[in-house]
Amino acid sequence: MSAREVDVLVVGAGPAGLVAATRLAALGAGRVEVLDADQGAGGAPRYGAHRGYGTWPRVVTGPAYARRLVAAAQRAGAVVRTGVTALDWAGPLALETVGPLGVETVTARAVVLATGARERPRAARLVPGTRPAGVYTTGELQRAVHQFGQHIGTRVVIVGAGGTACAGEATGPQTATGAEEAVAAAYAEHAAVTTVLAAGATVVALVTGLSRARSGRAPVADSRPRQGFPLLTGATVIELLGQGRLSGVRVRHRDGRTAVLPCDTVVFTGAFVPDQALARRGGLATGTRCPDVDAALRTSRPGVFATGALVRPAASAPAAARAGAHAAHAVLDRLGLDLKSA
Repeated sequence: MSAREVDVLVVGAGPAGLVAATRLAALGAGRVEVLDADQGAGGAPRYGAHRGYGTWPRVVTGPAYARRLVAAAQRAGAVVRTGVTALDWAGPLALETVGPLGVETVTARAVVLATGARERPRAARLVPGTRPAGVYTTGELQRAVHQFGQHIGTRVVIVGAGGTACAGEATGPQTATGAEEAVAAAYAEHAAVTTVLAAGATVVALVTGLSRARSGRAPVADSRPRQGFPLLTGATVIELLGQGRLSGVRVRHRDGRTAVLPCDTVVFTGAFVPDQALARRGGLATGTRCPDVDAALRTSRPGVFATGALVRPAASAPAAARAGAHAAHAVLDRLGLDLKSA
C-alpha cells in the first residue's frame, strides 16, 4: 500500500465533481485530484446520447457535454483518475482507494464528495414476481444501448416515478423542490423513451401512478416521442411475469382493475436515491437518505464537503454543475485563499 498527499480530493467525476475540480484548480487550490470508479469521466451524461445538454444555443449531446467538462478540468490543471474506487476512510481527511496502481491511501486538506445519485432498481421498489432478463433502470438501459450496443428486446414498458428520495425529509440546501422532482422524473422518462426508440424497439406503454400527465418538463422534453403509444395514468406495476425472459407485467389501476401488458423489457425510471455509502462509512451525519450539509455544503466532518446529486438527488446536470462551483468556493474559503486576488 502506498500513501500520498493532495490538496483537494474530489470523489466522483460527474458534472458536480468536475466543475468543482475545474474551479479549484483554476483558482489556485494546489494539487486537485478527481477519482471515479467508472472507466470514463463525465457521470450520467456520458450515456445520454440525445441532445439537450449545455446552454442554449450551444446545446450538445450528453457524451459531448461530458467530454467538455473533462477537458475543462484537465486544462485547469486538475488530475482526473478513472477506474479508481474510494473504499473507505483512512483518517479524517484520508481515503483508502484501489485502482490500476493498486491500493493507495490519499490524504487531502479538503475532500469533496460528489458521488451522485442513482435510480431505485426493481428490488428496492418491492415489485414482486419472477426474476427474468429484460429489467432495467434508465441508466442501465442507456449503458446497454449506447455504451455496449446490446439488444434490449423489442416491446418495452416504461414505468414512470412520481417523486425522488429526499422530498420532505429535510430542510435546507439538500431539499428537492416539487418542480425539481417533476423535471427530473420527466427527464428520466424522456431519456428512456428516446433510448428505446434509438435501439429500434417499440414502447408498449408508459405507466405512471400519477393521476394525470406530469406538468414538469425536462430541458430536452418533447411530446413527439410519446405519440403512438398509450400513457396509463393512475396505474402501478404489481408483478413481473416470465421465466428466463420477461413476458409481461401485471398492472393494477386505481379502481382495482388489473391487466397484463405483454412485453419483453421493462424500464423503471426516476425515484432517485443518493449514493452515500462513502458518507455513511465515514460516520457523516445524514438524514433519512441524504447527507446533512449547511449553506456552504459543509458536512458534519470539518474539511469534508458534499455536493451535486448526492445532496439533491433530483438535480439536473446543469444544477449539479452549479452546485459543484458553489462547493469549490466553500473549499477555497476553507483553505484560506483570497478569492479577490484570483
